[in-house]
Amino acid sequence: MKRLFQCGLGLTVMVAFACNSSPDSVKEAQKANDSTVDSLSKKQSVTDSSTATPSKQDADFLVKAASGGMLEVELGKLAQSNGGRQGVKDFGAMMVEDHGKGGETLKSLAAAKRIVLPAAVSNDQQKEKEDLIKKHGVEFDRSYITLMVKDHKEDIDEFEKAAKNANDPEIRAFAQNTLPMLHHHLDSAQSLDKKIGRRLTGPKTAPPYQ
Repeated sequence: MKRLFQCGLGLTVMVAFACNSSPDSVKEAQKANDSTVDSLSKKQSVTDSSTATPSKQDADFLVKAASGGMLEVELGKLAQSNGGRQGVKDFGAMMVEDHGKGGETLKSLAAAKRIVLPAAVSNDQQKEKEDLIKKHGVEFDRSYITLMVKDHKEDIDEFEKAAKNANDPEIRAFAQNTLPMLHHHLDSAQSLDKKIGRRLTGPKTAPPYQ
């Protein structure tokens, strides 16, 4: 009986470990692209060295952009159901609309460049989503908008780098064309952040939360 219990315990630990170490779609896509980019680079050196091909940095940029865009859409949908303030719900709808369209453009670009995109958000991003799923109303609004400000600042930094340094001209153009949208999103998120902060810390005579 003791041995049976030990075997059962060992199996439980193995199952728990397997569940906690699920594959990261973003990392898998990055690995797949490493070999593809190497192959394309070798072919280019043999044929036409004057034609630019995506670098590993270019591929990583598109992978991260795709994962980030998917997260914005998923969280935008969540904002429409869990948000308390109408402005937060509207912001979520804008995320779904804008990043949804941007994602389609990104998919077409990646396909043309033979770059593999992740099928889902990264494990870390999934944890952020799961944390927000548990929240509603004021608590959700504050956490969500704080995350949106942080994420869009990071996105703008990554897109600005790609707009200047991407090896592939079409990837540079994609980054350049997306930046105005990201700046608009950041401005909107920061405006909401200020409104939510004032409402939660302001005087008792503050207008109703909406």
